[in-house]
Amino acid sequence: MMMACRRARCMQCGRPVLVPMQAYNVYILCSACQGYPQVRPNNPLPDSTPPSLAPGFPRPRPRPPPPAPLPPPSAPASAYGKKRAVLFGISYGKKANRIKGAVNDAHCMKYFLIDKLGFPTDSIRLLTDDPEERNPLRIPTKHNMRMAMRWLVEGVRPGDSLVFYYSGHGSREVDHDMDEIDGYDEAICPVDYEHEGKIIDDEINATIVRPLPRGAKLHALVDTCFSGTVLDLPFMCRMNRKGYYGWEDHRNPRAAYKGTSGGVAVCISACDDDGNAADTSAFSGMESAGALTYNFIQAMQGEPKMSYGRLLNAMRSTIRTAKEGHQQQHHEDFGYAMDSRLHYAHEPQLSSSHKFDIYSNPILM
Repeated sequence: MMMACRRARCMQCGRPVLVPMQAYNVYILCSACQGYPQVRPNNPLPDSTPPSLAPGFPRPRPRPPPPAPLPPPSAPASAYGKKRAVLFGISYGKKANRIKGAVNDAHCMKYFLIDKLGFPTDSIRLLTDDPEERNPLRIPTKHNMRMAMRWLVEGVRPGDSLVFYYSGHGSREVDHDMDEIDGYDEAICPVDYEHEGKIIDDEINATIVRPLPRGAKLHALVDTCFSGTVLDLPFMCRMNRKGYYGWEDHRNPRAAYKGTSGGVAVCISACDDDGNAADTSAFSGMESAGALTYNFIQAMQGEPKMSYGRLLNAMRSTIRTAKEGHQQQHHEDFGYAMDSRLHYAHEPQLSSSHKFDIYSNPILM
C-alpha cells in the first residue's frame, strides 16, 4: 500500500521533494542536501520562493534599472533675449535725393526702445550710413540689411517681441509674380541700391513675417514713401477722419501665402502704397525728422500702452494740423522751402497679419 504524500521543497536548496502527508513540522531536506551539515534557518522561505533565491544558491546580480527616457526636444533658446530689434536709417550721403533726418530718426528709435520699452542695448542692431560709422557690417548695404533681417528672426520663440524699423527711400516696382492687387511691389532702398538693387516686399515678407511662430509678435515701423503694404501683410486697416475703420482683405487666392506661422505681425507705415512720406522740421522746429517717426515716439511717450486706434488718430491729427499750419504760411519763402514735402505727406497706415479691434488692443512691444 502506497503512503499518501504531498509536494514540498527542500529547505536548503529549494528543489521539489515528496514528503508524507503528516510531515508538517519537520525540517525538509532533499537527498542531495542530507549529506551536508545543516543549519536550520530561523525564517524558512515560503514555498513560493524561486529556487534561485533559496539558501545555498548565489543570488543573481540585480539588473541595472533601464535608462531614463530623454526629455522631449524643446525649441532652441534665443541667444538674444525676449526683445530684439533691427533699425535702418539711410540718408544716401550727399546725393541729390539725400534724406536729412533718416540717421537721426534711427538713433531716436533706438533710444526710445531702450529707455521707454526696455529693450536691451545688445538686442538692437542699428545700421546707418552715418559718415562716422566705422564698422563695415553696420553700413546698410543690401547684403548687410538682408543679414540683419535674418538675424532678427533667428531662433524666434513664442513670447518674443521683435521690431523692424526703416527710415529711407521707398519705391514701387512692377509686380512680376502677379501677387499684388495694384500690380506693383513695394520696395525699400539700401544705400547701394543703384548698383545692387532694392529689397522688395516679397523678400521682406518671406524673411521676417513668415517665420513668426505662434505667440511671437513683430512690429514694423516703416517711415518711407509707397509703404502701405511694404510687408505684404494680408489685411489693411482703412480708417476715415471720424475714426471709423474696416479691414481690407489683400489676400490673393492665386498667390503664395503671405501670413505668419502662427504669430502676429503689425506694420505702421508712413503712407499708402501710392503716397509720400515727409522728412521735415515742422514738428521739432529744429532738426529734420520723419513725420511718422517723430509722431509715433511723441504719441507713445504721452500715453503708454495706448491702443492702435488711438495711435493712428493721434498721429494723423498732428500731421493734419501741421499741414494746415504750413499751408497758411506757405507764402513765406523760407517756410515754404523748409517744409515743402510736408504738404504732400499722406497719413499713416496700419496693416496686419490678423484682423483685430484696433481700439481695444494696446500696443505691447
